[in-house]
Amino acid sequence: MGSDATTSATSATSATSEGFRTSPADTGYTTSRAFLEALAEGGVRYVFSNLGSDHPGVLEAYAQARVDGREHTLPELVICPHESVAMAAAIGYAQVSGIPQAVLVHVECGTQNIGGMLHNAAKGRVGVLMYAGASPFTQEGELFGSRNEFIQWIQDVHDQRGIVRGYTKYDNEIRTGANVKQLVHRALQFASSAPQGPVYLVGPREVMEAEAPTRQAEAAHFPAVAPAALTPEVADRIAVALAEARQPVVVTSYLGRDPEAVPALVELCEAAGAGVLESVPSHVNFPADHPLHWGFQWNDQKHNPLLEEADVVLVLGSDVPWIPTKNRPNAQARVFVVDEDPLKDQMPLWHVPAELFAKADLGIAVRQVRDRVAERADADAVAWRRDRAAAEHERLFAERALRESPDGDTITPEYLVACVREAIDDDTLVLTEAITQYPTVSWHLRRNRPGSLLGSGGGSLGWAIGAALGAKLAEPERTVVTLVGDGSYLFGVPSSVFWMARRYSAPSLTIVFDNNGWNAPKASALGVHPDGTAARRDDFGVHFDDRPDLPGIAAAAGGAWGRTVTSPAELKDSLDEALAVVKSGRAAVLAVRVPGL
Repeated sequence: MGSDATTSATSATSATSEGFRTSPADTGYTTSRAFLEALAEGGVRYVFSNLGSDHPGVLEAYAQARVDGREHTLPELVICPHESVAMAAAIGYAQVSGIPQAVLVHVECGTQNIGGMLHNAAKGRVGVLMYAGASPFTQEGELFGSRNEFIQWIQDVHDQRGIVRGYTKYDNEIRTGANVKQLVHRALQFASSAPQGPVYLVGPREVMEAEAPTRQAEAAHFPAVAPAALTPEVADRIAVALAEARQPVVVTSYLGRDPEAVPALVELCEAAGAGVLESVPSHVNFPADHPLHWGFQWNDQKHNPLLEEADVVLVLGSDVPWIPTKNRPNAQARVFVVDEDPLKDQMPLWHVPAELFAKADLGIAVRQVRDRVAERADADAVAWRRDRAAAEHERLFAERALRESPDGDTITPEYLVACVREAIDDDTLVLTEAITQYPTVSWHLRRNRPGSLLGSGGGSLGWAIGAALGAKLAEPERTVVTLVGDGSYLFGVPSSVFWMARRYSAPSLTIVFDNNGWNAPKASALGVHPDGTAARRDDFGVHFDDRPDLPGIAAAAGGAWGRTVTSPAELKDSLDEALAVVKSGRAAVLAVRVPGL
């Protein structure tokens, strides 16, 4: 009698009239398990995770998969002590591999903690799938997974997805395990299709704990959208303009996101005799040592004669090809814009005075125009343009080379970057987040191999050292070096990064431009108030009056090798030692004192 009553009570509480359960799924195959399988089926190798009270179903799914000997069917769970680092690592992996990875965070609090790196993924056009749980939507035990912790009332907000909607290509809520794989594959399809970008899914705990069907949508039916080409008419129009130009110039910022597009751009520019200007580059877009390379433009507050004298300007993948108030092309120049995102629909204020805007894959478009220019251009005219461009290249880079010496006992940023250039090989992957030293890194590192330099593509600091983790996981045999300012190093949460670097065997070398503060806000203030009170009093609120021990943070958190260098005489040997340490499997931080603020 007692036994029958217990059985009856269990049966009564195991499911509601709607079919939802108030006890664990009988089969153990839950929405959480299907969700994780879908990620793996879609090419996700790592789930960079910061866990919370909304993730019991995920943790149970991993544990059960290990018991069943099926852990290979799920992505590897990477524990990240800070959400920002999780997002940065996923970005770095995707930038190197081209394959979106997943980030798992805790409800709306964790979602807000990824905000800065979410900006970078959106502006840098990097595919990342973000997943956050949500506070349970029942509170009386009506369903399995119902609320059982006080924090779940506090973390219940009106529109959790709205937190990220201004930055994502797609967002959705997982409402049932019956189609969870379809939602995941669709989200990854958005993330992988040009222009790539972040996507966001949210799943309440009751849904993620519920039983799910084992047969669902297949990842093969959700491929990325095929890349687009220029119409023949548009390709001809651009090619004719380049072929007939007196002084053509190509401006690009991120064509090198596709490394195979770089040699095609070289061939196009050689066929047209066009110089190349990299504006705010986040990739190797054109070999720096090529005679048609006309250098780099960042926040240059001066005229650029190469733009002002050009009669044809082809913008190939750039958000900021120039600053209109400072260094725009002349009014008579013919301007053409080709981009995966030519309207910049996420930028409310944006305009380039072009006669043509075309949406196309940059690599395909360059090859189309290259072939047509080669057919139309006059060989003698092209030879004259190339000779002129080569002379300009030589002048520009020779001028910079004169700066690559220390100033007495002071390590100049130019000297530091030149020493790094000599210490690394062509295959080394360099991540740059040097902020006010961005131009110095571009001009003096002079990377030539496509895919050997990365920037965040966005404006939120703290990306580089976390992205180095993801890049190293994507290509474990490759040496990874980051060049960062002391401010961006601290923004990167080094205590989390170097703990993870040791745990997951993902060492890199971090080189810090240590100028004892934040130079960027000071430069911005001087740009607007060059003779203001702050300038006269040198009162900008940006100094680190008590210098933090930057290498010491990494050593304490993850056993990293660390050193602070103050003298030019010790710089080269320290670089060599640090690189040897990294190649042996240990992370290293080299803080280099450069002129202060």
